[in-house]
Amino acid sequence: MHGLVSLIQQHGLPLVFFCVLLEQGGIPLPAYPVLLVAAAVSAATPQGPLQVLVVAAFAALLADLVWYAAGRRYGARVLGTLCRLSLSPDSCVRQTQNLYTRWGAPSLSFAKFVPGFASLATALAGATRTSLPVFIGFDLIGATLWAGVAVVLGVVFRDAIDQVLDTLASLGRWGGMLLVALFALYVLTRWWKRRLLIRQLRMDRISVAQLVELMASARPPLVLDVRPRLQQSEGRIPGAVPVELDADTPLPVPADVDVVVYCACPNEASAALVAHKLIKRGFRRVRPLAGGIDAWRAGGHALATE
Repeated sequence: MHGLVSLIQQHGLPLVFFCVLLEQGGIPLPAYPVLLVAAAVSAATPQGPLQVLVVAAFAALLADLVWYAAGRRYGARVLGTLCRLSLSPDSCVRQTQNLYTRWGAPSLSFAKFVPGFASLATALAGATRTSLPVFIGFDLIGATLWAGVAVVLGVVFRDAIDQVLDTLASLGRWGGMLLVALFALYVLTRWWKRRLLIRQLRMDRISVAQLVELMASARPPLVLDVRPRLQQSEGRIPGAVPVELDADTPLPVPADVDVVVYCACPNEASAALVAHKLIKRGFRRVRPLAGGIDAWRAGGHALATE
């Protein structure tokens, strides 16, 4: 722990820059604790906290510009990539699309305070062709507020932070191991919650071939598209009905009809979430589509564009 404090004292600003840049780029690093400690240490000089704030805000803006450019170039496809980097991708695209549709570019001002929203919102801003000056303006406000909260907390509670660091330092290598263990526990907890959701319906998924066969039968299934509107505009499975992920939309079929739910997220997570909700509502034959819309495309099947 003494080494960590010395590292922050000697290389605090570069450390803050790279931690924030990597975290905002999608890597699950604990940038906020580093910001808090750096702000507390920097409070020894009048200009120290301001320097930490400027560096952190610039690093966040730089990372967001990368995702903005990716969204502008690759459109909705980049959202799937970001979901794969997320520790909680189950409904991240849908929630982001709903928030951004409701609030537009001003949502970037508070995006970093909403878990799983920041990177997706910046990519969505690019995909929806939000102008660069507007994006930079609102995103810089959000980055400054996000970093500013950490800097203020670090300065105000610097005595308490010093006490915590002294306590961890007194533990020697055990202090460092405790920090590593807490971070590992955080990551594992989020990962395990995600796996539990996916495993709930893993054995009940339907393949594309089975879906095609069902669609050609005398009693075709109800197919539900739970992707964001931005992705649905690229085409959907013929006959599919768009459904809001968080809404209890009434379905025009009896509870014993086959219902197939598909999305475009890792491990059909959003589809599994909706299927689980429908089962709770009494629908007995609900299955996510294995591979989602990507598997449908890979099978060479047509998409409806209306």
